[in-house]
Amino acid sequence: MLICGGDDGSEERMWASMATTNCASVEAVEECLDEEAALWLKVAAIAAILIAGAVGVAIPLVGGKGRLVRTDGGVFVCVKAFAAGVVLATGFVHMLHAAESSLTNPCLPDSPWRKFPFAGFVAMVAALGTLVVDFVGTQFYERKHQEEATGAKAAASSAAADLEEKGITAALLTPEADSAGRGKDPMHIVGIHAHAAAHRHSHSHAHGACDGPALPVRSHGHAHEEEGEGSSNARHVVVSQVLELGIVSHSVIIGLSLGVSQSPCTIRPLVAALSFHQFFEGFALGGCISQARFRSTAAAMMACFFAITTPAGIALGAGVASSYNPNSPRALVMEGMLDSMSAGILIYMALVDLIAADFLSQTMSCNVRLQVSSYLALFLGAGAMSALAIWA
Repeated sequence: MLICGGDDGSEERMWASMATTNCASVEAVEECLDEEAALWLKVAAIAAILIAGAVGVAIPLVGGKGRLVRTDGGVFVCVKAFAAGVVLATGFVHMLHAAESSLTNPCLPDSPWRKFPFAGFVAMVAALGTLVVDFVGTQFYERKHQEEATGAKAAASSAAADLEEKGITAALLTPEADSAGRGKDPMHIVGIHAHAAAHRHSHSHAHGACDGPALPVRSHGHAHEEEGEGSSNARHVVVSQVLELGIVSHSVIIGLSLGVSQSPCTIRPLVAALSFHQFFEGFALGGCISQARFRSTAAAMMACFFAITTPAGIALGAGVASSYNPNSPRALVMEGMLDSMSAGILIYMALVDLIAADFLSQTMSCNVRLQVSSYLALFLGAGAMSALAIWA
């Protein structure tokens, strides 16, 4: 049973401010309300979620810098698969369901909110928008990488021309006879480009896709490998930034929802669920940041921004709990729309940039044991996060 404020024929009064609109659940009013106990639980939640998020995002970052965690190692891939399952379940089971509940709440008018499935529609639009941002961002970073590479080559050519004008080239390019009478190849300073060109296609490619080392050998200067590496790094940069956007957008909502609650019965299970959720979302994000090879300052800023978002939402919610009514029509619509957008972003990122990127890679296809382990980790992560919906 719900108590909805506003006169029957007055939509304007229904869209009054959140502080004055009265639309609250009778069960929530009558059961398990204790403001003092709820406040202490919120303080504990801020500490627990902050630590869980910070540790989760720091493990791949610090481990990657110190070479303690290999981003191409089997353990990292499996844990990242588990985290991808957590992110996917968060979008499908938690955020999309929460959006549907908000946008079909009886406190909202039947038209248009129950005449059209807004939650699924907004999630779809958000997923398609994420696709566009993903594509445009990748194109931008790839062009930027190509321009930097072209500039470096031009500078090297200019330096070579200067040396040639000064007569250094002739001395460097004169073959010297060795003890067997054979001339040595001039692979010095100016000759470095000739060296790279000569070795560009020196390797045999007759082996199968799973033969040989999984990683490119940078010391041989293959042009296509450099381009592929730049393209891959551009993808990691875009993925990490878009993933953080999706995570942060829903972290604010879930933090605010916990913060405005005055029910210890509601807050207790949320503390454990959100700590679990933040740790593995942080690990997934930290892995993407580590693979993007950001500078230490930029990586630290992204990690800190992720870690403090949910605790900041809880603190904000606790500050406005006395005047904020989460069941007012305006609050329901805002929360439903933001939850839907977050669901679309997280579902796209989990399926395309976390799961497909790893599970369709050469490393995975060439290692059956890693395939089985990663699939088990993915299903376990999705199942565990889905099970938490029973309590939170």
